[in-house]
Formats: sequence, C-alpha cells, structure tokens
Amino acid sequence: MDSDSDYEAEIPHFPRDLPNILITGTPGTGKTTTSEMAAEATGLTHINVGDLVKAKSLHEGLDTEYDSYILDEDKLIDEMEEMMRPGGKIVDFHTCEIFPERWFDLVIVLRTDNGVLYPRLESRGYNAKKINENMECEIMQVVLEEARESYEEQIVIELESNSIEQMEENVSRIKAWMESWKIKNVA
Repeated sequence: MDSDSDYEAEIPHFPRDLPNILITGTPGTGKTTTSEMAAEATGLTHINVGDLVKAKSLHEGLDTEYDSYILDEDKLIDEMEEMMRPGGKIVDFHTCEIFPERWFDLVIVLRTDNGVLYPRLESRGYNAKKINENMECEIMQVVLEEARESYEEQIVIELESNSIEQMEENVSRIKAWMESWKIKNVA
C-alpha cells in the first residue's frame, strides 16, 4: 500500500440503516451541546471523543502546557472502528482529519464569532496561550479547511453556532437532513 487512500479503497463501505455524523469545530463552538441536542432529536448515539479518550486511556499522557491529553490516534481509531460500522452515531470532536472518510455521511463544522468564543474559552479556565491558539484557529478556519481537505465537498457543512437559537436551528437542520438521508439510503 502506498497511501492512506489506497487503504481506504480496500476497506468496504458497509450499508447502514442510520447515518454517521461528525460534529467538529474549534473548542468552544458548541460541539458537545449541539451533539447532545441532535442525538436527543434524532435518536442517534452521541460519542464524545474526548470523554472516550479519557475513559479508555486512548492517549499517551497529559500535555501539561495545554492541560489536555496527547491523543493516540491509532488506539482511538481501533477503538471506534466497530462502533462506527452499523451507523447511527453522532461523533463530537475538535478535529476531523484523523477519522476515516468512510465513517461519515455528514460532517458539520461549527463556527463561532470571536466575541462569543473568547468568553466561552475563558469560562472554561483555559490559560491565555490555549485561548489565543484556539482563537487563532477559529480566525484562520483551521478546522473548516481540515474538513474540506479530508471529506467529499458535498458532505461538509459549515454552520454558525453563536447562540442557543442557532444551535436549535442547527439541530432542526440535522434532523431534516437525516430524514432525507434515510429516504435515499434505506430500502
């Protein structure tokens, strides 16, 4: 095998009765809240990758400078492979390029205005360096660009997530999209 794309081509895409959705974005954009709301509205199962990493020790230790775990990507992908196969999952994580393209039918990138994002990060107790790096990532659209480079263009959707009202609208859109997906994909 010469590349990841060769590997992807050799792994079959399994038919699913329910879609898998990735909700991603810079920390503080509302991924977990939106994922929880969407799971409740759709009946899909929410997987908070950060919690999974901690619970299953899918990391190489703690990065004290950023007060976050150093992800072991191979362990994470191995852990999630079987749970993703049947579909019906909403995956919530701050990055997206590590996941196999075959896992997802929809990739939502949440975006938040700086004036809203900064206080959210501050309220989490993030240190100044961590806040500034996350703010820069949001300004530079890092997660959005990663999603566009990692997945087919037609499944990547950018949504604003500045308020509860926008989160509720986003959940309504996810629910409508899922109903449409089921009509097109389930015999």
